[in-house]
Amino acid sequence: MTFAQRPVPRYTSYPTAADFAPAVGAGEARAWAGSVKPGSAISVYAHIPFCDKLCWYCGCATTVPNGYDRIAAYVETLHAEIDLWADAMGPHGGLAHLHFGGGSPNSLRPEDMTSLIGHIGRRFAMRPDAEIAMELDPRVLSEAQVEAMAGAGVNRVSLGVQTLNLDVQKAINRVQPRAQVERVIARLNAAGITKHNMDLMYGLPGQTVADVEEAAAFAVLQGTSRISVFGYAHVPWFAKHQAAIREDMLPDIEARFAQAEAATAILLDAGYVPVGLDHFAREDDSLAVAAQTGHLRRNFQGYTDDPCDTLVGLGTSSISQFKEGYVQNLKDRNAWRDAVQAGQLPSERGIALTEDDRLRARAIERLMCDLRVDVAEVCAEMGAAPDALDDALETARFLVPAGLCTVNDGVVTVPLSARVMLRTVAQSFDGRFKPAPRRHAKAV
Repeated sequence: MTFAQRPVPRYTSYPTAADFAPAVGAGEARAWAGSVKPGSAISVYAHIPFCDKLCWYCGCATTVPNGYDRIAAYVETLHAEIDLWADAMGPHGGLAHLHFGGGSPNSLRPEDMTSLIGHIGRRFAMRPDAEIAMELDPRVLSEAQVEAMAGAGVNRVSLGVQTLNLDVQKAINRVQPRAQVERVIARLNAAGITKHNMDLMYGLPGQTVADVEEAAAFAVLQGTSRISVFGYAHVPWFAKHQAAIREDMLPDIEARFAQAEAATAILLDAGYVPVGLDHFAREDDSLAVAAQTGHLRRNFQGYTDDPCDTLVGLGTSSISQFKEGYVQNLKDRNAWRDAVQAGQLPSERGIALTEDDRLRARAIERLMCDLRVDVAEVCAEMGAAPDALDDALETARFLVPAGLCTVNDGVVTVPLSARVMLRTVAQSFDGRFKPAPRRHAKAV
């Protein structure tokens, strides 16, 4: 098995969710929420697990509601969960970042968008300069929803575009003509929501280099602030609906490499700054600034300039992050509702961080963000012994002959040409990794 075919985590956290266990749950969540340092800003993530249609490539926790009743019931419980977390929180410095993800948050009616943002803002003390971001499905975004978002203070949106090729769109059950996306962008701009992220993909069924280049050029033409270029992860044992995608239609490893490189070439030529593993940002965007100044972070929403150490996850399957560890909400919607209605934080599993976890998490984050990590510097910063990560350096050296990284004087560096393999290099610092072919997606 080549390095590109090995399954590796995405390292949006360390330890990863695969290491979470029921031994850490609601009790720890309440204690950790209450120990947030006074004056420290926090972030909130709200999960909306509904979509108008199911895209076959998707690996997210989502469902098609078949009517609004299920969504309305979910929103009602979400309001109650907001109060539970807010009551459990200790004094803090207010809400600096609010992110709605999914699923498709614009499955919500305009009035529910407004009420949720308002409730979260009141209970978590929204800062005047807070970023309020929302992931959107361009196919089902209405004028009323745009007006509601603008009125509620939404100032960044993320559009799921993926590809513009109609045949590929049909193969993944996500048909959205180019003109439709253009109309959505124009509508958002007219409402004053001008900070746009765009998600693109490679490795989709029937996709070619020309398709990827077309999508990347389109994102540039639209003046998109941030662009992510994800490789499709075919994991039908995890996401059952992916079985609808014919495996023999998927590009092979060589084709995936070529597609990723083609998108990178288009975006670099247009002046975008490469950010971490698979993101790009305009030079004037705060994410590019963070990447160039060493302040880039990585959390469950991916790359971010959010410096907050506390992240409260709302809704089913959401993950909360505290300085002591991570906790994840119940995935089953009925169990989540029952816990909230009983006045309990709906956390079902998690992990308490050890000093070794914190050390390795810091090294992995810096490598994933900067494509470089100075091991001695990280050990000194975290108060660890100078040789605490010698095992990681030894593992990384095995990757040097393949051109995945260099290791010089304790500094591991991934060249830009090999950044698509960044997760494989980061795995060198993972002290908990257990090979499991059906647990993680392939490296490329």
